Amino acid sequence: MRKADLVVGAQWGDEGKGKIVDMLAQDYDMVCRSQGGHNAGHTIWVDGVRYALHLMPSGVLHKRIVNVIGNGVVVSPEVLISEMAQFDGLEGRLFISDRAHLNLAHHGMIDKAKERLKGDKAIGTTGKGIGPTYADKISRCGRRVGELLEPERLCEALIHDFEENKAIFDALGVKAPGRDELLNELRHYKEVLAPFITNTTRLVWSALDAGKKVLLEGAQGTLLDIDHGTYPYVTSSNTISAGACTGLGLNPKEIGEVVGVIKAYTTRVGFGPFPSEDKSEAGDKMCEIGKEFGTTTGRRRRCGWFDAVSVKYAARLNAIDKFALMKLDVLDGFESVKICKAYKYKGEIIDYFPTDLENAAPVYEEIEGWDSVKGIASFEELPKNAQKYIERIEAITGVKVGLISTSPERKDTIVR
Repeated sequence: MRKADLVVGAQWGDEGKGKIVDMLAQDYDMVCRSQGGHNAGHTIWVDGVRYALHLMPSGVLHKRIVNVIGNGVVVSPEVLISEMAQFDGLEGRLFISDRAHLNLAHHGMIDKAKERLKGDKAIGTTGKGIGPTYADKISRCGRRVGELLEPERLCEALIHDFEENKAIFDALGVKAPGRDELLNELRHYKEVLAPFITNTTRLVWSALDAGKKVLLEGAQGTLLDIDHGTYPYVTSSNTISAGACTGLGLNPKEIGEVVGVIKAYTTRVGFGPFPSEDKSEAGDKMCEIGKEFGTTTGRRRRCGWFDAVSVKYAARLNAIDKFALMKLDVLDGFESVKICKAYKYKGEIIDYFPTDLENAAPVYEEIEGWDSVKGIASFEELPKNAQKYIERIEAITGVKVGLISTSPERKDTIVR
């Protein structure tokens, strides 16, 4: 029996997982999403064409690959149908778990209303309804994708839910849809999605048992994990490698190689602690050159220097075998670059990731910059200072950098 390999983000998301999955997928038979929802945003450039995916696995750009949306994903039918319209011939190569939970319009309205009520204590949510959908799931009152196959019955169940929660909806200013409007919507979802809904756990098991090559695609990043991230400024799911098991129905022994995706610098969206954030001209330069605006929200990403302490923490949490280093070219032309190698924390110098990261300040080492890495095809051809930068990342984190991206294009990736 084969094992499933995994691609996981090792920072605060937006590391470039989509490009790596798209590149690696060429050698796989199946690509699977295991958690998150359309708060995820994977951008892939192929031959100058930009593809922005939110729910669809990144393997969809390869017509021979089977793509799976697992039970741990929260699915907005409206968003998924919109994404599906970009591609032809999806039947037989896209499957959606009947156990995945439905993210419906009222979830997004609840999300935005609650965020508004928090005022200056807002988390910076995407407002996509991800948290409220997972909250319903954990409260055991959520609705699942498989229920779309019986729209009349699902409609009655949702109307009952709305009536039961009317006081809460009224307090939040959330208007529930009428019965006819809702039923028509659910019937439309069934009409489009029914051919794709199945028991994906059995599907993935069968693929592994048959010796097929399976690639698991993480969403968001390790530092946004609901348990191990910078809580409460996190997402609502387990983004670490263990979450891929529960989100697809795999056991830990079925996970093979784990590839951790990291940027050559650090970014995060929204609020929350970020020790290596650079609010000077250097941070603005990273943002401008790296086009650091969210695929999902369009928000400007906060930018800063590479945080090796947090990445080392992520490597241990995920059992990362090798890193894929993205956007090295964004640092081209900097006079010098920095790596956060430790934190100043409550009067001490520490080399670990504390629970209260807001009390940590970066301790940097500086490396001379380089001219350009664009289009370079091997590690040995990289400028010496770029090589030194990568080697320091490896030394501090204890993980080899096996893939190096030198431009947004699929072809511009060094394999070591």
